[in-house]
Amino acid sequence: MNVNFYATCIGDAVRANVAKQSVLLLEQLGCDITFLERQTCCGQPAINGGYVKSAFPAMKNLIETFEVNDYPIVAPAGSCVYAIKNYGDYLKGDGDWAARAQRVADRFYDLTDFIVNQLNVTNVGAKLPGKAVYHPSCSLFRKLNIQHEPIALLEAVEGLELLPIANQTTCCGFGGTFSVKMAEISGEMVKEKAAHIEAVQPDYLIGADVSCLINIGGRLHREGSPIKVMHIAEVLMSR
Repeated sequence: MNVNFYATCIGDAVRANVAKQSVLLLEQLGCDITFLERQTCCGQPAINGGYVKSAFPAMKNLIETFEVNDYPIVAPAGSCVYAIKNYGDYLKGDGDWAARAQRVADRFYDLTDFIVNQLNVTNVGAKLPGKAVYHPSCSLFRKLNIQHEPIALLEAVEGLELLPIANQTTCCGFGGTFSVKMAEISGEMVKEKAAHIEAVQPDYLIGADVSCLINIGGRLHREGSPIKVMHIAEVLMSR
């Protein structure tokens, strides 16, 4: 299957290994990857900050970039996928951009959603001994309703035991610009999240959104926690 890969800004700038492991994983599962070099930011930071019109150039560039073929588009970040899936609403009344945006948005998939629901795979042959906590990001869990797919993939990882924690689905406090505008509240939220994770003493914290992992991982690091933070793509490529 031919697949476009969307690396995302945060993956490219902060956690490049996530993009690399995502591509290797998709190739392992039989996908031929196309990386369109014209791709840039989806505009999510501006959108989250309320500057939607300022994000129009980024939105239109992304639409034009992925119109060159009709392949599915896969990204290892639910927050970006959710932002793109709302392009049609933002661009209403701007010529034919809304319709074009919707056609592109319909081809966008979160990595775990694509593997489970399009490739029909849950066991990718991964092996990772130890105990782990999975953090369901708000973008995946609430906005995109991708709930069981990451769990199904992780439950099939040989040697990995998933541990429940208190208030597992509660937001970690990142929320894009929320963590900047409401820093004190955000800090208390991630402090509580980290405490719940540390209470069960896992070896790993796993998530499917880099932004959440950076937020929670930063808190764990400041507290001197030995818990290793991993994106689900990195887990699924463990052997």
